[in-house]
Amino acid sequence: MKNINLFAVSLFQEKISIDENIKKEMINEIQSMVSASKNKDYKISRDSWTGDTQGFEYLYKNKKFNILFQEIKKQLVNYIKKLGINESEIDLYMTRSWATVSRGKERISSHKHRQSHISFAYYLKKNKDDANIVFYDEHFQNEFVPGLFTSSTLRNKGVIKELNIFNASNIDIPVEEDDIIIFPSKTLHGTQSNKSNDERISISGDIVCVSKNSELLETIMPPINNWDKM
Repeated sequence: MKNINLFAVSLFQEKISIDENIKKEMINEIQSMVSASKNKDYKISRDSWTGDTQGFEYLYKNKKFNILFQEIKKQLVNYIKKLGINESEIDLYMTRSWATVSRGKERISSHKHRQSHISFAYYLKKNKDDANIVFYDEHFQNEFVPGLFTSSTLRNKGVIKELNIFNASNIDIPVEEDDIIIFPSKTLHGTQSNKSNDERISISGDIVCVSKNSELLETIMPPINNWDKM
């Protein structure tokens, strides 16, 4: 039987090569941020340390990360090109970027980035076999009976014979050190619990898309130079 998959969410995955000395400098900078953190309460929870909740949400303004963000910007342009978008008609603005540090069994709960259009996660430091990023299906397009794919009772009774890409409520995307994942910000995602005591460090960011041409005002936000602060 031939499978025809309609309207899939597309993620972009690519490698970013950064000199090891520069990577070490970025890691040291992030570890300094953790040490200087405003809120130490994260240490008593299962959640990872996230810079955006600790006052370190603009990494792209830090000179030690300049080379990395130059490469990230290239990949963001590649991403919108893959989607068939004419990059000469829109501007991309990075609005936030922060580090996430996971130790022990820490993880990131499922969430969305509602205030942006495009998001990314770059893996600065990660063991090959350690925890990955997870994306969640909120719509269950193939679920022809409500609750068929999500009911633990039905699963325990063997109604779902096997989990696969057609019925899974979440999908684990294997990532390695130096990988970048780019995706629509509205996509529900999180991370697995870390599988070791080794430190996992990622850098995430949010991007907003605005029009260069006022004729596109109905579908895309207008050019920022035409905005007026109230």
